[in-house]
Amino acid sequence: MIDVLEGGFFTTVQDRGRSGYRHVGVPPGGVMDVWAYRLANALVGNAGDEAVLEATMVGPTLRFHVETVIAVCGGDFPCMLNGRPLPLWKPAIVRPGDVLKIGVCRAGWRAYIAVSGGIAVPPVMGSRSTYVPARLGGLSGRPLQPGDVLPVGSGRRNDAVGRLRWGLAQAASRYIAGKRKTVRAVPGPEYGEFTPESRRQFFAACYEVTARSDRIGYRLAGPALALEREREMVSEAVVFGTVQVPSSGQPIVLMADSQTTGGYPRIAQVVAADLPVLAQARPGDHIQFALIAREEALRLYSEQQRRLSRWIAAIRCQWRREQ
Repeated sequence: MIDVLEGGFFTTVQDRGRSGYRHVGVPPGGVMDVWAYRLANALVGNAGDEAVLEATMVGPTLRFHVETVIAVCGGDFPCMLNGRPLPLWKPAIVRPGDVLKIGVCRAGWRAYIAVSGGIAVPPVMGSRSTYVPARLGGLSGRPLQPGDVLPVGSGRRNDAVGRLRWGLAQAASRYIAGKRKTVRAVPGPEYGEFTPESRRQFFAACYEVTARSDRIGYRLAGPALALEREREMVSEAVVFGTVQVPSSGQPIVLMADSQTTGGYPRIAQVVAADLPVLAQARPGDHIQFALIAREEALRLYSEQQRRLSRWIAAIRCQWRREQ
């Protein structure tokens, strides 16, 4: 078990999300940064998509009651284990009584705390992910609070892991650092209905991530966008990364917990390969959208998945050698 001493700003249990329920209005949800999530799970020896903790801005303080392996991946958070610095993107042993404290994020916005065996809260609709708007999944459908107790699944608990020395700190360097982030996108279904100037501005200007941003959507501030002709839209399907434009003209990028349908025109769709970049953007950061073709978007995603698979295979190979 793990005791929650401090919950952090917004820490929830998450996994890959729940699929197959869009038709009844339940979004997949799940982790915002699947890149950091999958690498964190691999580093602790988890074979599948076990649940982790996703921390936003300020991480939790946790006391462990079991010997196990942990890894913290994602944004640049200061981590202390029993008062000593704990490296990110690297596995570490914790023992009964150890206390992990994760502080205020210095770069990026989200951290993923993986535990060997996973966070073993009961699954709801096939997933352990927390969907706060519906109080669904996770730990009572809400962020962690002091006094909570988290169950841990059966995982790696032997002395061999003490020899683990590999890390993946460089994996974060390309998409965590910097206040200005380039995010590639393809035209959305209503792209051609915006004025030529709006289409140009959307890809030429930088949009600021405002404080009114969360797991449902990022509200952006920048040049206002306009349709050539105002019209009423029937609600259409939307997904993680869809960029909608309400009547204010200020874009909204939908995130992992967004609704399944929306009634605003969709000017663009952020490509799957860049969703981790978007997930690590924080209020005050600036987003530069870059227009690419759909074929290029597919190529980028395939390339990213191959690179991720190679890293995970290398980690698992080292795990096998240690055992």
